[in-house]
Amino acid sequence: MEFKYDIIVIGAGHAGCEAASAAARMGSQVCLITMDMNKLAQMSCNPAVGGIAKGQIVREIDALGGYMGIVTDKTAIQFRMLNRSKGPAMWSPRAQCDRAKYITTWREIIENTPNLHIWQDTVEELLVENGEVIGLITVWGVTFKAKCIVITAGTFLNGLMHIGAKMLPGGRSAEPASYKLTESIAQYGITYDRMKTGTPLRIDGRSVDYSLMDIQEGENDFHRFSFVSSPRALKQLCCWTCYTNEESHEVLRKGLDDSPLYNGQIQSIGPRYCPSIETKIVTFAERTQHQLFLEPEGENTQELYLNGFSSSLPIDVQLEAIKRIPCFRNVTAYRPGYAIEYDFFDPTQLLHTLESKKIKNLFFAGQVNGTTGYEEAAGQGLVAGINAHINCYGGEPFVLRRDEAYIGVLIDDLVTKGVDEPYRMFTSRAEYRILLRQDDADMRLTERGATLGLVDAERMTVLEYKKANIAGIIAFAESFSLKPEKINDALTLLGTTPLSQGCKLVDVLMRPQITIANIAPHIEKFSELLEQIKERKEEIIEAAEIRIKYKGYIERERIVADKIQRLENIRIKGRFDYDSLQSLSTEARQKLKQINPETLAQAQRIPGISPNDINVLLVLLGR
Repeated sequence: MEFKYDIIVIGAGHAGCEAASAAARMGSQVCLITMDMNKLAQMSCNPAVGGIAKGQIVREIDALGGYMGIVTDKTAIQFRMLNRSKGPAMWSPRAQCDRAKYITTWREIIENTPNLHIWQDTVEELLVENGEVIGLITVWGVTFKAKCIVITAGTFLNGLMHIGAKMLPGGRSAEPASYKLTESIAQYGITYDRMKTGTPLRIDGRSVDYSLMDIQEGENDFHRFSFVSSPRALKQLCCWTCYTNEESHEVLRKGLDDSPLYNGQIQSIGPRYCPSIETKIVTFAERTQHQLFLEPEGENTQELYLNGFSSSLPIDVQLEAIKRIPCFRNVTAYRPGYAIEYDFFDPTQLLHTLESKKIKNLFFAGQVNGTTGYEEAAGQGLVAGINAHINCYGGEPFVLRRDEAYIGVLIDDLVTKGVDEPYRMFTSRAEYRILLRQDDADMRLTERGATLGLVDAERMTVLEYKKANIAGIIAFAESFSLKPEKINDALTLLGTTPLSQGCKLVDVLMRPQITIANIAPHIEKFSELLEQIKERKEEIIEAAEIRIKYKGYIERERIVADKIQRLENIRIKGRFDYDSLQSLSTEARQKLKQINPETLAQAQRIPGISPNDINVLLVLLGR
């Protein structure tokens, strides 16, 4: 073998798999280095994909030609669309997956992608010459040469697991940590710190009293993660919910002295929005119960994941506390929960392409950038893989704007604001979330994926078919006139006010009681138009209806986004010596020098930069 490649991806988690497969399909010769080929895209924590805002990221990955959505659909054992009671900007798909099948499906993709090779080993040292990465050395002494390297090492860098007073080196349960790589990178001036995350105990389903729990059914309608997936193939299962109680809380409180989180054993910061059970009973001491979700790990396994009970307390405390909950009185666990500390690198040291500002052709993606979650990692991995290929073969850098994708919001937040805790995506982080809905990710991004060579002609044909039919429905609704005498009986039947005079169909569709599905049977020509849609009918109707009902909101947000985009077009990188600008505040000078923003809009988003600072820069640019 000749250990020489265009791109090497270190780590085969969700970020690594997306990075490697994207770069290889674009034409780069890629090597994916992993400690264990049998753990590709392992779901280290809960066996689920998607959720609030995370589901939107997966839809965007799919629209760009990534694989996460396709793999999720193939291995889904429960699907739900969250936030249906809210507007469509908040709708978020989520799926439980078969953990084992998810891995084997990803491995099948990776092993059959042209230009992509897997090497099982651990990377120990980065090779850099003249400020540019040229290769690496593994723990077995193999030297690889590469034009670009993408680091997606997850929680493995100097990973340390905690259960009570017991500490064990590792990147994941029963898997070794990666040593020396952090220090090899840091010697070139790249700063790093420590973060913490955790996972709950796993339960034997045969020991649970389900009669004392509430069942949570899934949905089996037309919704999918991928815009080109077939109907779900696996058996669809349910989840269950229950609550902790004061008895279990008392056991947990008594164990706090032995908690690594509270006795000083763990120094790093954990995820605010996914706290451990011991953090919950301390932070929310007034609460007498906390909801737990019992989720299946696979189609044919008894192993269950206890969502909401992440813990690093001693094993006996975890088990005693859980047994105080009625449905778990006789519970048997497969393994305890634990916390893990690991190294991450300050993401403000990255460009929007996820390339290091300090070492040319070195990219970082996933939890090594301070994020948490499979979806955030996969989105970063896709962008890093694309840009690594572009660095090898030329082309314009691939950057997603904040009004273009949640992935754009994620990366801009990381490189502009940095992180002081594990970063998790929420809809509230996106100021243009009405433009970034899960239903229109294909409309926003598929053409960009095609330009990159990641989307094939068949998928573009599907998109054009969908676009044409949505446009047809909207055009009909805007032009078709309704007469009171012909439609009022139907409107009364549907619980809405009859018309006093004629109007366009689109005006009636704006009413909350009226949908395309319930009004069409009463309008013959409209019904005939819908009958002509032979494929993806429900998806097309839903997309058209959202555009009709929320047209005003969408247009208003687009105007705001376009105004801000003017600042995005004002490039300031390299145009100022910030230390010399005494008209700026001291904090502004320090922050602008550290981040060195590309555009005025990015400068505006840096914490500590005031509107007055932006005005000063505008005046100086005018000169």
